[in-house]
Amino acid sequence: METTPSVIQPSSPSLQVATTNALSFNGIGSTGFAPPDPNASVGSTQVVETVNDSYQVFNKSTGASQLGPVSIGNLWVGFGGICETGNLSDPVVLFDKAAGRWVIAIVAFDSLFSNNAECIAVSTSSDATGSFNRYALSFGSDLNDYTKMSVWPDAYYLSANIFPYGGAFVGPAACALDRTAMLSGSTATAQCFLLGTNDASLLPSDLDGATAPPSGSPNFFLELGTSTSLNLYKFHVDFANSSNTTLTGPVNISVPSYTDACGGSGGTCIPQRGTSQQLDTLGERLMFRLAYRNFGNHESLVATHSIASGSSTAVRWYEIRSPNATPAVYQSGTFAPDASSRWMPSIAMDKAGDIALGYSVSSSTLYPSIAYTGHVPGDALGTMDAETTILTGLGSQTGGLSRWGDYTSMAIDPADDCTFWYDNQYQPANGSFNWTTRLASFSFPSCGSTAPDFTVAATPSSQSVVQGSSTTYNTTVTAVNNFAGTVNFNVSGLPPGATGSFNPTSVANSGSSTLTVLTASTTSTGTYPLTISGTSGTTTHSTNVSLTVGAATTGDFSLSASPSSVTITQGSRGTSTINITRTNFSGSVSFKTSTLPSGVTASFSPSSTTNNSSTLTFTATSTATTGTTTVTITGTSNGLTHTTTVTLTVNFGGGDN
Repeated sequence: METTPSVIQPSSPSLQVATTNALSFNGIGSTGFAPPDPNASVGSTQVVETVNDSYQVFNKSTGASQLGPVSIGNLWVGFGGICETGNLSDPVVLFDKAAGRWVIAIVAFDSLFSNNAECIAVSTSSDATGSFNRYALSFGSDLNDYTKMSVWPDAYYLSANIFPYGGAFVGPAACALDRTAMLSGSTATAQCFLLGTNDASLLPSDLDGATAPPSGSPNFFLELGTSTSLNLYKFHVDFANSSNTTLTGPVNISVPSYTDACGGSGGTCIPQRGTSQQLDTLGERLMFRLAYRNFGNHESLVATHSIASGSSTAVRWYEIRSPNATPAVYQSGTFAPDASSRWMPSIAMDKAGDIALGYSVSSSTLYPSIAYTGHVPGDALGTMDAETTILTGLGSQTGGLSRWGDYTSMAIDPADDCTFWYDNQYQPANGSFNWTTRLASFSFPSCGSTAPDFTVAATPSSQSVVQGSSTTYNTTVTAVNNFAGTVNFNVSGLPPGATGSFNPTSVANSGSSTLTVLTASTTSTGTYPLTISGTSGTTTHSTNVSLTVGAATTGDFSLSASPSSVTITQGSRGTSTINITRTNFSGSVSFKTSTLPSGVTASFSPSSTTNNSSTLTFTATSTATTGTTTVTITGTSNGLTHTTTVTLTVNFGGGDN
């Protein structure tokens, strides 16, 4: 039984998550494979990213490259076997915080999928540019597809979807690898369980934070169950005596009811700007990682996946507590702040209990973009704050390619246990196999800082206007740690001919201001990144939004009548709704009719309107002329004139109403 019901957020939250953005830079670009499977992890001084089928090492402080990108296959030169000679896919990188080591794993297979293995490299130091201990876990003729790994005190744990040679899915595998042996470079063994076809893709729990699980704690494997449940397995391994190794469960965890993305299929339905090509949600499985944290007074797991939300796709997330006892949902939510689709999520927690949730976002008017949102302990359970855009996409994926991402990653910096790093893909231009990845770091002020400060946020994250028109953004300042000061606003990045003004121009402590951006008729079309800044003394914080300027078009309107035929009797009334269809036109339309039969009058309510309809009422006296007449309704506005017709029939009948 869950502690609190799920919260559905069908409208944009008024406050943006109070985070401090740090680095944001491009990671590995297209390697000729798709989807890219982007994921990254953070170490003491480095960030390592893996994609299909390359890796790159970055300086954590500057984002500068220290190695690569190079093929992950380089790690296996001289090793022999399928890890050296085979095709590679589904990479995962993790930082073993307790040991200060890197773990890079990838699936290897031959061209017939008759020889398959998981190839695991464990660094010999905290430097990912150095040497690695190398291991191969053979799956023989069974393909170990979509493998995911995790770090736990007693083992490295692995999940995989198993497909026999030439056959269909037979179930997920759960494996434990001898971490102690792999760290020392000794011969290592693995112990695996194969579940059945009634089970879904599994995720093993990955340890975050400096506090280990309780002594002897099993690793937790989680999967989607029914539309109202999750399934939790507990994996206890004994490498000295395999007869003591157990996989118990599943424990059924009740969750708020949901429908799989894409109308229940969990498949392909994500719209993109400028193309009919839709993207795959992989909504039938939990998304990497299953992040575990021990707070001392409670243990938490956070998990996420994609679900249907009306005609769009949304991100569902959970915090599960007491996994070692009776696991239950402490809080859950569905993040769907607008009509755009959100999918490919990844989630993690920091040491203060702040939750960060990253994902892709796209719509028929938005290229696939990268964003995140967050929840802090003071927020209402199950809610996320307004989203922050990491990068607005620059193109759509075309060419018949529907797979997107396959997974992304939200990692936590072990140095401060506060800084999140998110890794995802985007398109730098329309096309296929031309993806690029983006890494971004950010933190919550509530984690590790007590100095007075403030945050600046803006909604919405993007607006569209035509040349010569204006639009607005709501800018919000939130005080942190008793900040007391005046924050002055500024906007930069405006296109030539455009101006920006704030009302008010400053706020004290916390508050909001409306930014109005007015474009000129000569402003060039295109999408422009804008930076909205707030400054108090020597402190400046900013947030990014985008402005899309479209070509100005001549406004116009048209008229239609519903119904288009009205029959009344002498002494009665009848109505028809005159509908206005507007195209870039907001002017007031005035109405009149052509000559009416004797004894019949017509009135409009209202007689002129800036809305989209008016009610036309015909009134016939008891002596009105009977018969059928075509009545022309004329609408005029600013020199524009359009008409529609109503067929009016007056029959012999009773007296006045």
